[in-house]
Amino acid sequence: MDALQVFDFDREIDRSNTGSLKWDVKEGQLPMWVADMDFEVAPAIKEALRNRVEHGVFGYTVTPDEWYDAYISWWQRRHHFTMEKEWLIFSTGVVPIISSVVRKITTPAENVIVITPAYNIFFNSIFNNGRNIVECILPYNRENCSYHIDFADLEKKCSDPQSTLLILCNPHNPTGKIWDADTLARIGEICKRHHVTVLSDEIHCDITLPGTEYTPFASVSETCREISITCIAPTKAFNIAGLQTAAVCVPNEELRHKVWRGLNTDEVAEGNVFSYEAAIAAFRQGEPWLKALLEYLAENRTYAEAYIKENIPKLRTVHGEATYLLWIDCDSLQTDSETLTRRIEEKTGLILCDGCEYRGDGIHFLRMNLACPRSRLQDGLERLKKAVQ
Repeated sequence: MDALQVFDFDREIDRSNTGSLKWDVKEGQLPMWVADMDFEVAPAIKEALRNRVEHGVFGYTVTPDEWYDAYISWWQRRHHFTMEKEWLIFSTGVVPIISSVVRKITTPAENVIVITPAYNIFFNSIFNNGRNIVECILPYNRENCSYHIDFADLEKKCSDPQSTLLILCNPHNPTGKIWDADTLARIGEICKRHHVTVLSDEIHCDITLPGTEYTPFASVSETCREISITCIAPTKAFNIAGLQTAAVCVPNEELRHKVWRGLNTDEVAEGNVFSYEAAIAAFRQGEPWLKALLEYLAENRTYAEAYIKENIPKLRTVHGEATYLLWIDCDSLQTDSETLTRRIEEKTGLILCDGCEYRGDGIHFLRMNLACPRSRLQDGLERLKKAVQ
């Protein structure tokens, strides 16, 4: 049986009046910005949480062995990377990990390098902790709507003695690009040469086009493994960000001790009964649901790209291999994306992400969340067409 027939991703779920960050909007507005999905979670996760609720006692909880086993087996099976139990540390979220690592691995006024455009919260974690944001801007080929890394610029930024940390987004948000092993190895060699630690945010790693795989940064070489701090979680792929469950993988013992101390000092290294149960259920029993989800998201991406090409020719799309986010080139409109998103919202109620937030060349781009029922996606695209016209 077709996996899409088992799980109903076409069903529209009313998320209003649920305290939703995404759906706390005015009547008639359509939010397609923040990166969470409008789909019900995998049945296995609901069942695991239901069973835990029925137990009725929710006291202090230690990290169970099953949690480590779930992560290790998932990464070994799906991503061909063997982790050891000692490498893993629980955390309440990827952003808390990033902020904690910035504080622990760098000192005030040092440089943290970000390959931009990039997830905007990276900049908050750096700026709020008194460090300098240094951008390594991705060159963009407007002919084929693709990005690549400027290694000469990366080498220059890393060679500054004040640069001590690189935040890498793998796969890349917002462009949806999957970095290949050669690119990751070259990043690792440059950073190792200049004593720069790599913090790799791999939260989107399980959301790839069917038949497409991502490569964990730490798996590429011994060099990459020894300088890496990797953020991983089931939250994006299984739509459970609100349960605050994540992990950090640090193979290097000395580096791992620093990260562990930082997370504990910041009090973000302890979970609750639901954060552990959800992660275990996702990695142990959620694979059939995820397979169906990836097929549906791929169809949504194909539909959106084709619709924009045919109906909104002034816009162009960057073909992403990963994430459920669409990076839309609006340069031909000769309006910065901040002004454009405001006008789109005022005219149609459609809420998109302003590319300026992601720095780099984001001033020319919009970001749209495709993780919704097809009917909702169609509504959003029609609103976008109306606004551009």
